[in-house]
Amino acid sequence: MKKISYLLVILTGILLISTAALAQEEYMPGVPRNELIIIENPDGRATDPDNFNIWAPGSPSWSRGLQQISMDTLWYIDPDEGIEGDPWLNSLAEEPPIYNEDYTEMTVKLRQGIYWSDGVEFTADDVIFTVETLRAHPEMNWGPQFEIYVDEVYKTDDYTVVFKLKEPNSRMHSTFTVRWSGCYIMPKHVFENAEDPVSFKFNPPISLGPYVSESYDPAGYWNLWKRRDDWERTTLGKLYGEPGPKYVLYVGLSQERRILDQMKHELDIIHDLSPEAAISLIEKNPYAITWFEQFPWAHPDPTLIAILLNNEKYPYNIPEVRWALTLSLDVTEIALASYNGAATLSSIAVPPTGNHLTWYFEPLQSWLKDFSINVGGEEFHPYDDTIPFQLAERAKNQFGYDVPTDEDKIKQSLGYGWWKYAPDVAAKLLESQGFTKDSSGRWLLPNGELWQIRIICEAEGRPIMTRGATKIAEQWKKFGIDAEIQGVSTAILWPNYLTPGNYDVAYAWNIETWGGHPDLSFFLRTWHSNFYRKSGDASAGSNYIRYKSEELDKIIENLLKIDFFDYEKTIALGQDFLKLMVEDMPEIPVMSYNVFTICDEYYWTGYPTSDNPYTNPVPNWANSKYMFPKLKPTGK
Repeated sequence: MKKISYLLVILTGILLISTAALAQEEYMPGVPRNELIIIENPDGRATDPDNFNIWAPGSPSWSRGLQQISMDTLWYIDPDEGIEGDPWLNSLAEEPPIYNEDYTEMTVKLRQGIYWSDGVEFTADDVIFTVETLRAHPEMNWGPQFEIYVDEVYKTDDYTVVFKLKEPNSRMHSTFTVRWSGCYIMPKHVFENAEDPVSFKFNPPISLGPYVSESYDPAGYWNLWKRRDDWERTTLGKLYGEPGPKYVLYVGLSQERRILDQMKHELDIIHDLSPEAAISLIEKNPYAITWFEQFPWAHPDPTLIAILLNNEKYPYNIPEVRWALTLSLDVTEIALASYNGAATLSSIAVPPTGNHLTWYFEPLQSWLKDFSINVGGEEFHPYDDTIPFQLAERAKNQFGYDVPTDEDKIKQSLGYGWWKYAPDVAAKLLESQGFTKDSSGRWLLPNGELWQIRIICEAEGRPIMTRGATKIAEQWKKFGIDAEIQGVSTAILWPNYLTPGNYDVAYAWNIETWGGHPDLSFFLRTWHSNFYRKSGDASAGSNYIRYKSEELDKIIENLLKIDFFDYEKTIALGQDFLKLMVEDMPEIPVMSYNVFTICDEYYWTGYPTSDNPYTNPVPNWANSKYMFPKLKPTGK
């Protein structure tokens, strides 16, 4: 009996220890850590956490899981190879769009057997309702596209939608095609009962994706999502299988907290870090992986970081002033400050990533070298194709990185060239427009007032943006402009400043391309003057710089008349656009957005990398949903 009692005591102790261990493995009540993936939301804190209406103007924080794992639309284009080995992906549509001969009609065949999370079937009625609602409310996201282009939308059966267009538009499907985002489909049976679709908060959000909202922080710092029991009735589950994690937590964190949490394996995916922080974390955490195993490490997004100039505001409406600002910058200094030199430079208005090098950068080299601007009656050639090699040498000497030495590899990793650092030429351009300097060497506007520039930029979430903007301000100050930065949170940069044109100069991006396709209509279609909105009104797309020209309108109109898959004509028109942007310089392109996304393989494995580039690992992209069926638990 004593021996049995002794054994019972031991077993009871083991059971208590095991129970305690299991309790400790719960990240939050009812959520086991090994069934949960924790992902950084770079927006940080949601400004209106109980609002899930992604269609409303200025809608807050799409990146809290809302667009990645809750929403869905007709098609996706992956910036990398795509989960099927092809960047084009049919989602709610079962095949690519079908156009008539003159592109005035688009027919969409919908996938059958897809259901909303409340059990209602997805049908053509949802697509029609989405278009008609947004067309009736052009102030809502995607509303202007439908108001301008769609004459009529109707169904021929529950799974076939026909769009009658007001004019030829071979890119109508682009509105419903996700690259970072796209026009997501509304649940008709929910929104038709809303008194006002603009102010309706859509809470709880009815999901078309494989996860539903489980809970969220009323203060806006985190959102918890749970895998649907009927995940196989979503496009992701139906096509690619069960998503690995049962729970997904999107959380906003400071850079210091991100590093600490991933070291403790309490953060599975870091959206972005400063280069030195990323390299330090990789060295300390044996479970950390990045897109490239070595230099330059980061994932090159098809996103162009640029100095955005509000072309409505004086003196940024003057081309000579815009060129003067360009030539007063040493871009190698900006690259070293931003990315420790691991930056991919761009002199033209398209990100220098993927096949863009073949489609745009290589073919335009001779034109760029021949291009000149008139300065005081003399021709000045501003392009310098030696700058990436200068940057490589400086990165090697300053940081000791093992940088490429092969010419082609330097072009691929650091870019093809940029604009000369020529402050003397910049000064002549300003003087030609009536600018003068005071006794302290500071530039004065023609009316005698001190020229002051405040650069709006991100102050949290993306340190490379803050550092780049700071270096630009330093260089302009050295040139004689009273320049400073104003850092704002990621959550308000776009809705409060860029979209309404509430700025003069900003360091951000407005040019994002498909990545997997040469067509530039992803951003360019809303730059047509039909979409133009003055500062004070929300821009209809990404034309935050309020730029317009008749030549640009013609390029866009011609682009919309040719087949989306006619690469030769598409590239030719894209090159025309890029030449126009060089000549006018309405914004100053700088570099691609290289994202130091770091994934931790302690709990989950199967993340995409450059060796297995099935999708984009950067977690605020809607395309990142294609990661989830590939993620497998490690057993810890």
